[in-house]
Amino acid sequence: MDFLVVFVLCAFTGTVFGDNASSKPRSCSDVRQFYSSKGFSLNGAPQSEISGEHLRVCPQGYTCCTSEMEENLSNLSRRELEGQVKESGRTLQGALNSQYKSFDGYVLELLNRSETTLQDSFQKTFGLLYLQNARVFQELYTELRRYYRGSNVNLEEALNDFWARLLERLFKASNPEYTFGDDYLECVAKQSETLRPFGEMPRDFKAKVTLTFMAARSFVQGLVISGEAVRKVSQVPLSPECVRAIMKLSYCPQCRGMASAKPCANYCRNVMKGCLANQADLDTEWRNLADAMLQVMDRLSTRYSMDVVILNMPLRISDAVMYMQDNLASFNSKVFQACGNPREGGTRSTGSEENTKKSKVVTEESTDNTTPGARLEKLASDVSRMIRGMQQYWVQLPSKLCTEREASQPADEDKCWNGMTIARYLPEVMGDGLASQINNPEVEIDITKPDMTIRQQIMQLKIMTNRLRNAINGNDVDFQDTSDDVSGSGSGSCADDSCPREPRVNIINEDRTVINAYPPENKRVVKGTANQNLPSFALYLLLLVTLLLRR
Repeated sequence: MDFLVVFVLCAFTGTVFGDNASSKPRSCSDVRQFYSSKGFSLNGAPQSEISGEHLRVCPQGYTCCTSEMEENLSNLSRRELEGQVKESGRTLQGALNSQYKSFDGYVLELLNRSETTLQDSFQKTFGLLYLQNARVFQELYTELRRYYRGSNVNLEEALNDFWARLLERLFKASNPEYTFGDDYLECVAKQSETLRPFGEMPRDFKAKVTLTFMAARSFVQGLVISGEAVRKVSQVPLSPECVRAIMKLSYCPQCRGMASAKPCANYCRNVMKGCLANQADLDTEWRNLADAMLQVMDRLSTRYSMDVVILNMPLRISDAVMYMQDNLASFNSKVFQACGNPREGGTRSTGSEENTKKSKVVTEESTDNTTPGARLEKLASDVSRMIRGMQQYWVQLPSKLCTEREASQPADEDKCWNGMTIARYLPEVMGDGLASQINNPEVEIDITKPDMTIRQQIMQLKIMTNRLRNAINGNDVDFQDTSDDVSGSGSGSCADDSCPREPRVNIINEDRTVINAYPPENKRVVKGTANQNLPSFALYLLLLVTLLLRR
């Protein structure tokens, strides 16, 4: 009986261990070469496969990766994904910054051309009279530039102040034989509300200029805010759960000896949607902002005709001055009647008739500026095309990153890395945004704890959208003084060295419960033929046989 026990034990031992004894562990030469190509030292890297109980992220079958190698590759996968997100963000920032520079440069060019036209034509027309009062016109353009730049300027008050100062200067110049005190000039200003010395021109001028500059200012600020949002959101660090998932997606195939396997497309999308769930929550406000910017640009290029309004400012002012000159006698009579006869004591001038004739020439020459330029049409087309292209940026980003990672094609659905092995990926693809990730099989996410940096940017986008809509409706909006920001970095772009650094995330070394698409494999699965057995299973068989023989 003892001989029988020994015989059976030997037979089972040979059956269990025979294949393992005859087969050699796989070489890790390919993994070592890959690991070295990533800049890591090969010290401690195994020459052949080892048991994988030590692995924290990758499936725990036989592997060519040590704990240190897995941690190094995890940190590498994190850096690579963060780099992908930042690079994609920089590309969009570059597009926004380019359009910002084009639009901003065009607005400032229009203002410069308009001011130069006014200076040249008014100096020829009014001569010394203009030179003595040039500061009134210069300050008008200064205030328009400040308002456009985002300074705390009340545009309506600035325009009212311009017409009031112009009236005061022209009234005094047109009546040089009199001396006017402050009280008298204040009375003249009050009479202007009913007498309208410039006709309807100030009202029409204010309406068109206000609408144009409100729209232009809000639009350029929208480009700045959107670029800044992209920069800040692209720098949000990955969560530890995302780091685990991206390691499993990127480099666990290497540790399993499946270096040539591409990740399954839907598997990659689930990982990216989980990692970028908070970013995708920008989608609604991002689209709203884009829609509002498109509406504003449409108004600027069609209804408001920004170039016509700005370039025709000298013409409108000249027409107003002409109107006052033509009706000066009637205006003076009504003012003297209401405010009393002024004190004599000035010096009479004889140049008003010559100035009136010259001003008619200015009016005729200025009409060349009324034709909208092709440059504005092209600018509007380019900006609109860019904005439409960025509308789905945040929800398309996961698929874009997977495409860059060369995820598998539909024809290879059965031959791709699904997170555990080479096989079809079965779970469905999650929706976009944080709330949709509650059942994400690849990335653990607490949907009750959104990222605060991204929430702040969502609020900024919402505020900017409201400003744009106010501008569309003709309501002025209050901006913080952003002149330094706008004139400096453009559309939220900055070099990496000048951008604030976010804390880096290292791989977690503690065990965590991870929801996988597939049940975990046995800890000592040997890759190879299907009939390979486990040493632990052999011990169970030996124990079972011993117990049976003792009965």
